[in-house]
Amino acid sequence: MPIPTNHEQPIRKTAKENAFSQLQKWIIDGTLQPGEKLNDVELAEALGVSRTPIRESLQLLEVRGFVQMFPGKATQVTEVDRETISDLLPPLAALQALSAELSIPNLTDNVIKKLRDTNKRFARAVEKEDYFQALKIDEKFHQIIVDTAENPYISSMLVSLQAHVRRLFFHNSIILTSQSITEHEQIIDLMSARDGEQVTKVMRENWLRAIEEFHSVKRVNS
Repeated sequence: MPIPTNHEQPIRKTAKENAFSQLQKWIIDGTLQPGEKLNDVELAEALGVSRTPIRESLQLLEVRGFVQMFPGKATQVTEVDRETISDLLPPLAALQALSAELSIPNLTDNVIKKLRDTNKRFARAVEKEDYFQALKIDEKFHQIIVDTAENPYISSMLVSLQAHVRRLFFHNSIILTSQSITEHEQIIDLMSARDGEQVTKVMRENWLRAIEEFHSVKRVNS
């Protein structure tokens, strides 16, 4: 049978990488609840690996702030402090803004098209109130810009921060609104115009606005 030659090659991952990825996903989406105690034997059995990659993954998750380990006692999922949004988003906004500026020299028509197409998909998801899908598309939109910036140090730092953003979303701390659609269009237009100063301003506002929206909802509900 004919075998396609234009597909992406699968990335082979180690047992530790697979375990880490799955455990982090379960913590982010609430499958593993805040405060829940983790048993490495049970996790190893569930994921079909030995205890070693589980332990290594838990150690890395502790460094990332997703679990807390008490030697000789227990390992448990960290609690979600929704107020940390005020600490999380400013550095993330600064890195995303820098990515937008650094991406400008590397822009191509294809990148601009990908950004516009992705924002259209984001808009449809928001209009349908499919916010989980909107979150994933929003991440893809910003990842296109980060990838275009071609700075591995920024990419590495954003991976960890974005994981915490995703967790806050699942615990209703981050709200996606139609205003982001407009801001995305502004970002694309400013990048196309090679306006680094203005695009960093709009990109930063796009991320920091979520802090004010969070506190506005909190005030209404209190």
